[in-house]
Amino acid sequence: MVTGYRFCAFCSVYQYTSLIAAVGRTGEEKLNANIDQLLKKQVIEQPDAFVVTDTLGTNWTYADLDNAVDSLVSQLKAFDVRPNDRVLMLLENCASVVAAVFATARLQAVAIPLNARQTPVEVERVVEHANPAVILCCSAVSPDAAAHARRLNAKPLRGDFGELEIVNRGSCPDLELHDVATILYTTGTTGIPKGVMLTHRNLLFAGAASVVARGLVPADISYGVLPISHVFGLASVLVACCTAGSQIWLAPRFTTADLYTALSSGVTVLSAVPQMHAQLMQYTKEQGYDRLPSTTLRYVSSGGAPLDPVWKRKTERFYGVPVQNGYGLTETTAGVCLTTHTGSNDDISVGVPVEGVEVQLDFDAAGAVDDIGEIQIRGQGNMKGYYRNEEQTDLSVTSDGWLRTGDLGRFDEHGNLHVVGRSKELIIHGGFNVYPPEVEAALNDHPQVIQCAVIGHEVGGDELVYAFVEAAAHDWPEESEIRDFVARRLSGYKRPSRIVISERLPATVTGKILKHKLVDLLES
Repeated sequence: MVTGYRFCAFCSVYQYTSLIAAVGRTGEEKLNANIDQLLKKQVIEQPDAFVVTDTLGTNWTYADLDNAVDSLVSQLKAFDVRPNDRVLMLLENCASVVAAVFATARLQAVAIPLNARQTPVEVERVVEHANPAVILCCSAVSPDAAAHARRLNAKPLRGDFGELEIVNRGSCPDLELHDVATILYTTGTTGIPKGVMLTHRNLLFAGAASVVARGLVPADISYGVLPISHVFGLASVLVACCTAGSQIWLAPRFTTADLYTALSSGVTVLSAVPQMHAQLMQYTKEQGYDRLPSTTLRYVSSGGAPLDPVWKRKTERFYGVPVQNGYGLTETTAGVCLTTHTGSNDDISVGVPVEGVEVQLDFDAAGAVDDIGEIQIRGQGNMKGYYRNEEQTDLSVTSDGWLRTGDLGRFDEHGNLHVVGRSKELIIHGGFNVYPPEVEAALNDHPQVIQCAVIGHEVGGDELVYAFVEAAAHDWPEESEIRDFVARRLSGYKRPSRIVISERLPATVTGKILKHKLVDLLES
């Protein structure tokens, strides 16, 4: 039973009206619609306005994107892709991915965007679980996607959408997915893939909420380096831009030089993680500037890691605009809470819940102390459930619709939420979710590893993945051997930044590893 304090945000009449208007017509009618209607609406209202630019030289208007979508729809139909089929995309950000997302929606199929930097083992786990009808590889922009395409014996696919490669696996519709727009896979705390089912309603709501929070208008240009394979890049950037009728500049990977050039060339909205901001500040300093020389940037947000007041003030001086913070999960279609500061301040909270979202604290949950409780969420962004995993869905969602996040938080006197910890030990490294059990499972496969433990360790505003390995003195592995071993099993961002090998890890008398004492080994 929840005994804690509950807070539910109520926006002003203007904000609420803007939220519904961003979707179009009546709120309920459109929130249940297909995201493809966002594109159709923009084609009617401003067909010649630019929507997407990428590093391959693509520069599409909304009319161009619509033609690209039609072209891909035609080819996918030729491969017998049907409603409720899964379309898996091995991708890095590019215009063809945008066409693939909307083409899948137009077919009433289900998009499964997956970062191409996943290893073959990780990809195969998702393929086995999702059973997609086709696999699309964005090989033109991603060497990793091209490598997957070669391994899977993919065939070329060309049209107004650009160049892709395709693997045809055969249609296998699933009626459970009739209202689902996308399945976003996380490895979960067990290391087993978990497919988060997000409906069209979820995406439309999240996109509209982002439009309101950022004040997005058609003249805006957002920098899209956060992966479309993750909920923030998909819902809070791509869908939000198409809701507002604005433009997105896509980048497959982060480089400071590219970001610097983009911000100096017209970008107005930047959403990034702390490390990106830090590297940009250093790069700008090397160019001879103390502050960013941009005359257009008006909105900056930082997510994926807690803010520090000193770092926040430094960053706001650099950009010359407030730095906004927020909180969300894949299971809530990103945005739960957002700040809307109009000036610089020391508020490092994640703000208040957005309209349509309730947040409550459960003080009876494990790890809850004093005024800190487990964060629970209910609202229009909450997922439909985990695909083909009813048991995990029931464990994560209460009978009355509250999502148990496993995160710990507290409210201040202004109703702002402060996230203070993660009871599930999730590590957010470089803006990507890293689950210790998955890394531990890869390490434990090594024949010389007796047992291990993985934690997140904050260094320079980021959480690094630290691994502690127990090994026998007579069978001592080299650190390089372990690194090479896990490199074949884990994506780059999941691999440990540091591996500490010890004859014994701190543990209770029952053998349970005491993770809070592991950091002491760093100095031993």
